[in-house]
Amino acid sequence: MIMMPIMCSLKVIGPLAVLAFLVLVPVNWTGETLEGVKNLAYNDIDKLSISNVPDGSKRFWVHIVMSYVFALWTFYVLYVEYKEVAAMRLRYLASENRRPDQFTVLVRNVPPDPDETVSEHIEHFFRVNHPDSYLTHQVVYNANKLAKLVQKKKSLQNWYTYYLNKYERTSKRPTTRTGFGGVVGTKVDAIDYYSSEIQKLSEAEALGREKVLSDPKAIVQAAFVSFKSRWAAAVCAQTQLSHNPTIWLTEWAPEPRDVYWRNLAIPYFDLTIRRLLMAIALFFLIFFFMIPIAFVQSLANIEGIEKVFPFLTPLIETKSVRSFIQGFLPGIVLKIFLILLPTILMMMSKVEGFSSRSSLDRRSAGKYHLFLLVNVFLGSIITGTAFQQLKTFLHQPPTEIPKTVGESIPMKATFFITYTMVDGWAGIAAEILRLVPLVIFHLKNMFLVKTEQDREEAMDPGCLNFATYEPKIQFYFLLGLVYSAVTPVLLPFVIIFFAFSYVVFRHQVINVYDQRYESGGSFWPDVHRRLLIGLLISQFLLMGLLSTKNIEKSTIALLPLPILTIWFHVYCKGRFQSAFVRFSLQDAMTKDTLERATEPNLNLRAYLKDAYVHPVFKGRRHFDSPLLVPDEENNTLVLTRRSS
Repeated sequence: MIMMPIMCSLKVIGPLAVLAFLVLVPVNWTGETLEGVKNLAYNDIDKLSISNVPDGSKRFWVHIVMSYVFALWTFYVLYVEYKEVAAMRLRYLASENRRPDQFTVLVRNVPPDPDETVSEHIEHFFRVNHPDSYLTHQVVYNANKLAKLVQKKKSLQNWYTYYLNKYERTSKRPTTRTGFGGVVGTKVDAIDYYSSEIQKLSEAEALGREKVLSDPKAIVQAAFVSFKSRWAAAVCAQTQLSHNPTIWLTEWAPEPRDVYWRNLAIPYFDLTIRRLLMAIALFFLIFFFMIPIAFVQSLANIEGIEKVFPFLTPLIETKSVRSFIQGFLPGIVLKIFLILLPTILMMMSKVEGFSSRSSLDRRSAGKYHLFLLVNVFLGSIITGTAFQQLKTFLHQPPTEIPKTVGESIPMKATFFITYTMVDGWAGIAAEILRLVPLVIFHLKNMFLVKTEQDREEAMDPGCLNFATYEPKIQFYFLLGLVYSAVTPVLLPFVIIFFAFSYVVFRHQVINVYDQRYESGGSFWPDVHRRLLIGLLISQFLLMGLLSTKNIEKSTIALLPLPILTIWFHVYCKGRFQSAFVRFSLQDAMTKDTLERATEPNLNLRAYLKDAYVHPVFKGRRHFDSPLLVPDEENNTLVLTRRSS
């Protein structure tokens, strides 16, 4: 899915760069305005920006016309891409092989029943309301504590294997310490210690498993319900099951490898509260992060650093250190601030309680995009420019301040692109390192590998981090749109970045990464919406910039652009989005009919038996559902233990 935004960005930014260089660059270069402005630092690149056009000049109408051309071209590319992705998704759904999630829905907020258990209540409800199509169900157990025991036991078994292999090689009994990390505490025989600890955990695991299976409170008010056909599952997943819209809530079940089991144990009522709290936390995270960003931008010049740290003046004045501070220090400091951000946002998404890994990635990507938009983009341009021009503001009339801001923002583009590219190129460099598997293998084998299990885990290539890379791709798409009409000379650098990203990520996706789940292109509506948000921001910034240039009616001339953009979003949403959130009954029936013709003896119950069993219970017979007998299937009465 990461390749589609990259390709779309290249299709949009490439032609924009050609048009901008043919039309806007000559208009800007011949403006000859910056030479006449006093106390304003600029370079030759700034002469190619809109700042070099004199205030009130009719040349700005060229920028206005080109902004319409840029918007229309972006609309065309995004429409074609949306249409193509939707068609690809429908072809994929029509041609994909049989999967458990095609027959299964996730049912949540099952109402309690005083006379029946959760499992009996679910079976009774679906036998009554889906008598011809219900097949089986699997209740969800809260096995989070048990899963931690299993994981801890796995880690201890790995250490036991390591020390056992060490003993076989050296014939000397290895020792370890019982404290943290094996470096503090009492010194003991390593093999005996880990053997006894594993035995204790095995007993605790067995007791924990029996407790979960026998404790009614361990059963969550949710279940995976499977049907005899795709058509029946589609009907159930896309309709309201009860007159009370707050109970018996259904959604398509994620594929088994996509399920995030830990969050299924969260009561459904708590989800709304959790998401409200995380929305508030995200607001404060974004808002308060502006403080360090503003401080960093205030120190992004030599004078600011020398004023705060005067004892560093002799070192700063050296040529090499001065060049480093001016060119790279802001980007490096910003990178340090941001390095832990994706992890924090993913933790917030997990707290919100989403039940699948794909949903976690989508939510984290949305949060990260919002953060980059507010703090990195708006914070770096507006806050950084304000700090840089604060001294000038204090010594000039208020009527001149908008003019100063209008001149400084385009010239801020070179500096801004320089340090934001540090982050993007760092990501590409990290991906390129994966292209040297031999070196990585030896490094990991030297420092990380203790057993064969460690070797398998160390050599695991992992998966593409969609929640981090996709917002960054859209961020550079935003840069290209914003500076296409303001500083076109920067567009080739954005194109080079996308070109390298395409080459590297294409290789990684095809040859390196494992796939944790199959989204079928379901992320594209979110990607499309964020691309249009970038286009809207570029239009509003251009309107604000031209309003400082004494261009009469410029705002009125540009006002239809954001209106057109919003209309285009609404049109595309109505035209294509249903293909990404619904599954047509016609296609479901077609696949069911074809399957019945080609595999008339398919035992669907056996196929679905263990598909949605919690991993800690895999292979256990506790979950074998009783087989249906012909009399039970044809009986119109449903057995129940209810007293009324």
